[in-house]
Amino acid sequence: MARRETAIARSIIYAILNAKEDGAPARKYSLLARVLRLFRIYWLTFRLVRPDLFRALRGVWGIKEDDYKASFDAGKENRTKRAKAILVPMGDMGYSGSTFFRTNDAAYLVKSIPRYFEHDFFKNDLLLPYADHMRTHPSSFLVRITSFLESSHKSIGILLGLAPSHHIVMENIMYGQDQESQGGPDPKWESWDLKPTSYFFPERDIAGGTLSSEATKSKLADEFHDKIRLSEAQAAAFKDQLEKDTLLLADSNAVDYSLFLVRISAANAPNAESQPPLRSGQASSDPIPPAQPPFSPPNPPSWRTGVASSDGNEVYKAAVLDFFWAKHTFQAKAMTGLINSYNLIDEQGPMSITADSKEYRDRFLEMCAGLIEVQG
Repeated sequence: MARRETAIARSIIYAILNAKEDGAPARKYSLLARVLRLFRIYWLTFRLVRPDLFRALRGVWGIKEDDYKASFDAGKENRTKRAKAILVPMGDMGYSGSTFFRTNDAAYLVKSIPRYFEHDFFKNDLLLPYADHMRTHPSSFLVRITSFLESSHKSIGILLGLAPSHHIVMENIMYGQDQESQGGPDPKWESWDLKPTSYFFPERDIAGGTLSSEATKSKLADEFHDKIRLSEAQAAAFKDQLEKDTLLLADSNAVDYSLFLVRISAANAPNAESQPPLRSGQASSDPIPPAQPPFSPPNPPSWRTGVASSDGNEVYKAAVLDFFWAKHTFQAKAMTGLINSYNLIDEQGPMSITADSKEYRDRFLEMCAGLIEVQG
């Protein structure tokens, strides 16, 4: 890893492994140290936001604290190379400027939330409704966020945009991709980040997209040119749970979220039904099997562990991501005004980030329903 990535990774790991019970940094800095850390470029001192709440959520999801911390700890024999061994950089994966890491065991992703209006919305508006919803809806499609970190101080690196001040740790819906079949062909994994494409996307729609580079347009939402083949019962459950999840987001005024869909070749897919069920809190010295993410038991199959298609040829995983853009924030209002002004010249309609939250929910659900083909 580059120096910047190494420093960011080490500061994240240090906070997760060493923060106090209340989430405060492990070290108490002297006045001189507090002054000097203002000049840091990459290394930040993080505190854990609402560690009690996230600890309770991890308990609901059956994540044992020792196992959780083990995903971020290479062990005493590798302390000097811990960041390189544990957090693998994944680069910038979109317009938000977020940086991504994944743990070396592939169980979790660490995503930066660099924009103030997004992490402020999540912390002060959405966090408590999200936690209540996740406790009462174990089958929720909303991605499971296991920790939330924020910098405990300002620094030059934050002001220059070189070091993200906030990060979330979340489940990795692609968990299992690196698990190769024993004596068989490698698994075929495909993924799509899906949003309603009927909205106005300037990069695509102004001058037919000729003013934007292919690299820029490649960051737009994907398109899925196939169908999710489900039984009637599976399709009904899929739609019902998405309606409940998106109602929470619409009530919180969130827009621009996406459905992350994974399709796995059935012959190579993790076979959740073949694994014995684990009871919540059950202790085991056995390693987590490839079909078993660390946050849910393998039985019954779910959209996190893998749902088999009605024809038995494919396995699907899915999660709702990126629900941090709220219409009531100043930036969203400013962007809405800008797009409304542009529409006076060239009527294109709203963007996904300027749409009304209820309207966005309707289009999102319509998109998701259109993905399904009921069989059997």
